[in-house]
Amino acid sequence: MTRRELEEAPSTAALFARAAATARGRGGALPDTRLARTGVVADPADVAAYARVCGFGLTGALPVTHPHVLTFPLQVALMADRAFPLALPGLVHVRNRIDALRPIGLGEALDLEVWAERFARHRSGATVDLCASVSAAGVEVWRGRSTYLARGATAPEGAPDADVEVGGGALPDGAVHWRVPADAGRRYAGVSGDVNPIHLSGLTAKAFGFKRAIAHGMWLEARALAALEGRLPEALTADVAFRKPVFLPSTVTLATAPADGGWDLALRNAVAGTEHLRGTVRPL
Repeated sequence: MTRRELEEAPSTAALFARAAATARGRGGALPDTRLARTGVVADPADVAAYARVCGFGLTGALPVTHPHVLTFPLQVALMADRAFPLALPGLVHVRNRIDALRPIGLGEALDLEVWAERFARHRSGATVDLCASVSAAGVEVWRGRSTYLARGATAPEGAPDADVEVGGGALPDGAVHWRVPADAGRRYAGVSGDVNPIHLSGLTAKAFGFKRAIAHGMWLEARALAALEGRLPEALTADVAFRKPVFLPSTVTLATAPADGGWDLALRNAVAGTEHLRGTVRPL
């Protein structure tokens, strides 16, 4: 295992451009590399902008999904490297799990580390998990696992089957309605650094087989958790599957139900009833 520490967050826009230029001819095994940063302090203005876009209130702690934004540039750097077997542009986020071991105070110095694992077979291609760990004063306080699908890709021989489904009980019709505007992808990209072209415009999305731009999965998850803010366990596991893309613009409904000290939730199209997201939140 090779561990490489970066002094600053890399530019995700530059990394996506580099990954696009080197997309062809990739293959092989996942790299045995970990990327890290130490002593990272979230910028309060950046946190406030993220909270506004995602619907969180402003408190003395980071929104529960915000550490993903801190670790995301390192994940992109790992995937943009020529040694990564899958082409980064067009990757689709299909599952995300967050373990928030405790609230993270605004101003805490954080150590970040990311790596890739579990190259798996999927009916539509291949998936890989991008993992992240966040520590404060030598103790892990947050970890994440993002599963990405490369449509049409082939996993290595003997690879396991992808694990992309999340359970939960039956849910009623959604009680909360959101209008997801046409610029939702660009707005979230501005506060998260996730400039994957499938989210930015219809033109760039069509280049990767989508009829229109689609909403970021992590924005949908953040909006759902923000709707439950104040009713979430202090230490929690949030596990969501992104089932069908939310094409921009759209209107969606959020359905929630208490379960096992936490919540089951689903995000559906308000007209067709298509389920876009299914998830669970449980206390740790």
